[in-house]
Amino acid sequence: MNTEIIGIVVMFVVTLLLAIPLGKYIAKVYAGEKTFFDPIFNPLERLFYKISGINVSEEMNWKQHLSALLCINLLWFLISMGVLMNMNILPLNPDNNPGMSADLAFNTSISFLVNCNLQHYSGETGLSYLGQFWLMFLQFVSAATGMAAAVVVFKAFREKSTQSLGNFYAYFLKSCTRILLPLSIVIATILAFEGTPMTFEGKDTMISLQGDTVQVSTGPVAGFVAIKHLGTNGGGFFGTNSAHPFENPSYLTNMTEMFAQLNIPFAMIFAFGYFIRRKKFSWMIFGVMTVGFLMLAVPNILMEMKGNPAISAMGIDNTLGAMEGKEIRVGAAASGFWSIVTTVISTGSVNSMHDSSMPLSGMNELLAMMINSFYGGVGVGILNFFIFIILAVFISGLMVGRTPEFMGKKIEAREMKIAMIIALLHPFLILVGTALTAAMPQHTAATVTNPGFHGFSQMLYEYTSSAANNGSGFEGLGDNTLWWNISTGFVLILGRFLPIIGPLAIAGLLAEKKFIPESNGTLKTDTSTFGLMVFTVIAIIAALAFFPVLALGPIAEYFSMLK
Repeated sequence: MNTEIIGIVVMFVVTLLLAIPLGKYIAKVYAGEKTFFDPIFNPLERLFYKISGINVSEEMNWKQHLSALLCINLLWFLISMGVLMNMNILPLNPDNNPGMSADLAFNTSISFLVNCNLQHYSGETGLSYLGQFWLMFLQFVSAATGMAAAVVVFKAFREKSTQSLGNFYAYFLKSCTRILLPLSIVIATILAFEGTPMTFEGKDTMISLQGDTVQVSTGPVAGFVAIKHLGTNGGGFFGTNSAHPFENPSYLTNMTEMFAQLNIPFAMIFAFGYFIRRKKFSWMIFGVMTVGFLMLAVPNILMEMKGNPAISAMGIDNTLGAMEGKEIRVGAAASGFWSIVTTVISTGSVNSMHDSSMPLSGMNELLAMMINSFYGGVGVGILNFFIFIILAVFISGLMVGRTPEFMGKKIEAREMKIAMIIALLHPFLILVGTALTAAMPQHTAATVTNPGFHGFSQMLYEYTSSAANNGSGFEGLGDNTLWWNISTGFVLILGRFLPIIGPLAIAGLLAEKKFIPESNGTLKTDTSTFGLMVFTVIAIIAALAFFPVLALGPIAEYFSMLK
């Protein structure tokens, strides 16, 4: 077997084996059970609560959770606008980088706030170190926000009937202190020992292999890169993200960063099972997600390893694979695998340029974000999948002529209306954004650098990435314009908060209902049969919504390449 493939398989298996105990630990953290970090973090958390005046023993219903979540995010947005627009007059700016324009600050603030990190700037020239630190803070809190929201759903199905769903601030702070921070320290330490910079010095003077003297940006990179992956944020310290040798110096750091992306999304699935005491149910979820993931990842690895047939036809050696836009130290196989990991999980970081992927590889990257429910980002991946579970339960109930029930709660009209709105919102944002942009070339024609089918794919990818809160891009697109900054900014807001509001509302409504004990006629939701039903629902919705637009972009590009 190819050694690159072996490395990918080993990394995936190790991540899974570590995610199971991590999931058990996460469940204990949110359930308030004793853990080995208690002596360290209990005093720290009590200090935070004392300073802020938060009473964590006061439980919230789902509406209060949403109110707290939205209010604190609004506060961070306002602070972020002030920081990013005034970096030129604020400290920690050794390279004298300028402040952002209002529209770019708007896009960047929202993008990092919603766990997307859609970067319409280059980090080494567009941000001061203070700006980078502020965005690092947002990477922690945006991830913790998604995790805290997911725990509300966990709590709703742990109790038989309740309106009390814990405290948002307690879940949020524990996500930061007990999960994200310790793991970030471990990952950052590995990166620093492998050569990733961690310094407050400005540009360093180096002599290139050609003998030229060049100025190379450094900075507090290791800490930034650790949380960008663990929190499934994805924003790079440098413009080329993890393709940059300072962000991702070696094959070991490449594997470490892929592990960091996968670990918490995997663990949150198992944490759900441990928390609600239904471990078999969590394995059903993981099984469905993994089948979907492999159906996207395996073809991408093979297509990128096979290379471009047009180059082979020219008599050029193509044995290394499709290496345009890729790094030799990483290789085609690991780049192809990363391209699906980062789009399935919503990290959005890149170790190769997706704009240079083979056409059908680009289609799979788009599909991963269009489906947006295989693993997903920290916390929100569970919420997205939860919507499809509700739809599958409802359809299954209709098929057998019974009132749909999920974990002892009846699924009725209110829950179904919310689920359908959220399920259709994602394709609506993607397709409407792309259609408006294509219909108004006066705003975007100069920014689309590839004519024809690939140029359409660039526009489609930008709105797909925004709606999925992913952040990766077909970076041939010149996206730092008023149109792209504002239009994607609003897609980012709607694509983040409505898919959080919907599942929390459904979970809150179900939690209040009377618990119905299981009987012989109860639909089993922890079986492979139900898993197949969920997968079918996901596949049908994705196919009906997105096949026509994919046919206009990457599929058409693929067939044009065969001429």
